Amino acid sequence: MNINMTFSRHSIRWLQITLAAIWLLTSGARALADNITLPEQLIGATQGFLEFTVEDYLATSQTEGRYEIEVAQIDPRLRMPQCDKELTATQGSPGAPLGRVTVKVRCEGTSPWTVFVGAQVKLFRPVVTTTRPLKRDTVLAPGDIVMRERDVSLLTQGYLTAPDQAVGQKLTRPTVNDQVLTPQHIEQVDVVSKGDQVVITARSGTLAVRMPGEALTNGTMSEQISVKNLNSQRVIKARITGPGQVEVSM
Repeated sequence: MNINMTFSRHSIRWLQITLAAIWLLTSGARALADNITLPEQLIGATQGFLEFTVEDYLATSQTEGRYEIEVAQIDPRLRMPQCDKELTATQGSPGAPLGRVTVKVRCEGTSPWTVFVGAQVKLFRPVVTTTRPLKRDTVLAPGDIVMRERDVSLLTQGYLTAPDQAVGQKLTRPTVNDQVLTPQHIEQVDVVSKGDQVVITARSGTLAVRMPGEALTNGTMSEQISVKNLNSQRVIKARITGPGQVEVSM
């Protein structure tokens, strides 16, 4: 099958004009790009700076975890002159480079300028969470908690990074299922309660003298409480060393 294509002088002229217009537009766009700093360049400078900064922060603080960086979109209408030097970046917001951060991207060339670029840095770490709703004063058992990965940049009240930080501790407030436990959620269980009969050990070097006593206040491990010496009826301060055991220095 033969296909005959016929072009009139008018159509050829129109095609020439169209191609010339496309060439002018593309060459003009290239010239414009050569004269301005593109948003992609600002985003790239911000991304690179934050990757280096976060890696350095994790290494210095000996923090383990994986991170994600999301640089905010930049208004495409922004027209900053092309920099004749390499762009520099510094952290524009104080504190650790986590959560919402601002990066100051600066040109220090012949036409200096500064742009502030926002970003979100997420740091994911395994933290202690609950496996079910729990009541206040619950003494945590291994089955009550599980390690789950969370973005710790959002956990402004703190978090626990190991099960042994929670097991055996008492809840200070009720919790819901899958709740991240913070240091404010737990406290040590009382080893000695008010009215308990205790053994007071008075030490001096290798010499130890024991006598009966009565706890006048509650206390946790290593806490100092008031104790009555039942032999002398004197009230003394003694440190809890175990259930029913307190110690004083002679």
